[in-house]
Amino acid sequence: MLSKKINTLLNKQIELEAKSSNAYLSMASWAEVQGWNGVSVFLYKHSDEERMHMLKLFHFVNERGGQAVVPEIKGLKSSYSSITELFEEVLEHEVNVTNEINALVDACLAEKDYTTHNFLQWYVAEQIEEERLIRNILDKLKLIGEEKSGLYMFDRDMSQMSNQAHG
Repeated sequence: MLSKKINTLLNKQIELEAKSSNAYLSMASWAEVQGWNGVSVFLYKHSDEERMHMLKLFHFVNERGGQAVVPEIKGLKSSYSSITELFEEVLEHEVNVTNEINALVDACLAEKDYTTHNFLQWYVAEQIEEERLIRNILDKLKLIGEEKSGLYMFDRDMSQMSNQAHG
């Protein structure tokens, strides 16, 4: 049985995962309209994965005697000055998710909720992979700079990179 505190914190994480999904969906739409077809494929898939992360939490909360709440999502950005800015925001978002997961894990230990602590270890490992993937993308963009043929090949390769994103 979840404590009220852990139930509240898990619902906060559900909201963050839902916001991630919708933020990446918004980014995918912008990328698609701008002609970044490979980037949009990557971000649409990333959006779907974040929704699955949310649903995994949703079911866990309900199965443990809590109640998952469908969050209201507001304040999503819908345009970017560059593809680099977009991925810098993705990284910032993922670092924030990592920090929130770590705080949630800490709260579970304080509450002696070892079942939820164990469940959250998947998210801890997933965040390491998410941050690594986005840092690698930013490293590639830094190497390419504004060189048009490099950006073209980067975009072409992004749909293949979406297969590396797992979750």
